[in-house]
Parts: sequence; structure tokens; C-alpha cells
Amino acid sequence: MTIAQRRGRRIMMTPAEVDAFLAEQRTCRVATVSADGRPHVSALWFAWDGTSLWLYSITRSRRWTELRRDPRLAVVVDAGEEYGELRGVELSGTAVFVGEAPRTGEPCPELEVPERLFARKNFGLDEMPHDGRHAWLRLTPDAIASWDFRKLGAL
Repeated sequence: MTIAQRRGRRIMMTPAEVDAFLAEQRTCRVATVSADGRPHVSALWFAWDGTSLWLYSITRSRRWTELRRDPRLAVVVDAGEEYGELRGVELSGTAVFVGEAPRTGEPCPELEVPERLFARKNFGLDEMPHDGRHAWLRLTPDAIASWDFRKLGAL
């Protein structure tokens, strides 16, 4: 995992804090690039395996179409209500499409871990249910920035 962050070193999370935060959170915001260059942001559930963020996207979505054309993306996962509680992680890089699209459950060793993590985290199941409408994107980030404003009180 690469952590590249110039500002806010006092409030950035350690790699272990990033892992724990991403493992516990459920929803992220995914930013893609539209054909005309404008950003498009949408919410999505995800799984984190300690190295990559796994996104389970509807294949007929605007997000999927935009990533097929231009696989660059940024993802933000954040939490907190009050200013002093805010914390989050921004990951950016290139999306990689993994497995069949749409996903029907064909054997794919690369998806065994993310599907187990995703099913447990989001559905309380040991096996991933497949609806024939979603497919997997993997983001192994080129850059990660994080913040935890709770650390401001400790300084």
C-alpha cells in the first residue's frame, strides 16, 4: 500500500488504521470521468482485502460505462458527523475488471477472497449471491490519502 500525503501528516492514519477503517466501513463514493471530462460521483458498497478495494458495480450503470472508456477513478470512504470526528481515506488509480460481466458465479480464484469478504460484510452470508446484474472492479491504489480529525484533540 502506498501512502502519499504531503499535508496533514499529523492527522493521517497509519497503514494499520487505514486497514481497520476500510475493513469496517461499508459505503464509498466512486468518482469517474465522463466522456466530456466532467467528474461523476456515485455511492457503492465495497470490500477491502488489505491491498485492493473491490467494487461490485451494476454493469448497466453510468459508472461501469465510464470506467470501460476511461478506467481512472478515485474513491472516498469517510465517516463522522461532527468536525472533530471526521475521518476518511481517498484511494486513486486504475480500475481493473475481474471475472465475467455480469457475474453469475463462474469459478474465478481471484474473486474467492473479495466475494467472501463482501458477502459477510454486507449480507451476513458466507457465499456471495449473484444476481446477473453486477460485476467486479478492483482498485489497487496508486495513491492513498487519509485523515482522522479525532487526532487533532490528541495534539
